[in-house]
Amino acid sequence: MLEKIRETANFIKDIIQDTPDFAIVLGSGLGKLKDEVQPIHILEYKDIPNFPQTTVVGHGGQLIFGILEGKKVLMMSGRFHYYEGYSMDTVVFPIRVFHLLGIKNLLLSNASGGINPNYRVADIAIVKDHINMMPEHPLRGKNIDELGPRFVDMSESYNKRMIAIAEKAASENNITIHQGVYLALQGPTFETPAEYGMIKAMGGDMVGMSTVPEVIVAKHMNMDVFCISVITDLGGPDISFAVSHEEVLNAANKAMPNVITVVKGLVKNYQ
Repeated sequence: MLEKIRETANFIKDIIQDTPDFAIVLGSGLGKLKDEVQPIHILEYKDIPNFPQTTVVGHGGQLIFGILEGKKVLMMSGRFHYYEGYSMDTVVFPIRVFHLLGIKNLLLSNASGGINPNYRVADIAIVKDHINMMPEHPLRGKNIDELGPRFVDMSESYNKRMIAIAEKAASENNITIHQGVYLALQGPTFETPAEYGMIKAMGGDMVGMSTVPEVIVAKHMNMDVFCISVITDLGGPDISFAVSHEEVLNAANKAMPNVITVVKGLVKNYQ
């Protein structure tokens, strides 16, 4: 696996000839953020050695190197999910590649179901912590000592300074933004009313099917991590509404201007 990671990193490095300041991963329906980047190089996933292919509507298949708010960024337009049938090693493969490229800062985005009664569809929330309920752990197995330690400190999974800067960007632009705990499940089914009740009882404010494996391996490699989530549907033990992937994408599209403002503010002001 390490040799594959090195091969992929060397391939990308030979093309971009630079070290990005940030890696950015776009979640469901959040692809419009890529339009904010002044592109220098655009790589199709299919042309990158060892890179998997995304299979989900709303996820592109490009790796974009360019400039955002004066900073060099490497952006994944489309991520990989455990529910697609990929192993955890494959799901987190790009994050490990980013580390070998010398990238220190990781910005993640996702779409999630809202559990907290204060959340509304198309609200945005900063993930301040998570609960990992995935059936497989991305660090299970022999540790790759070259990448990080056997046991990983997760006391600050999401960088507090990044969160403060994002909060300030939201406040300065009169954007309502929440902070909450993200609970990760395998998917691909949306949650039942009873499952929503379980998540609420466990302390989750939102639920989704991604992100946490990527955060774990990023912290394994000592990267600074930030995640913003779009609340695309609502559920709970006493209230639930039918939800479809199309509705998720529509809600994400509605929230995009606010997501773009907050992410650009963070990229501009985080050193």
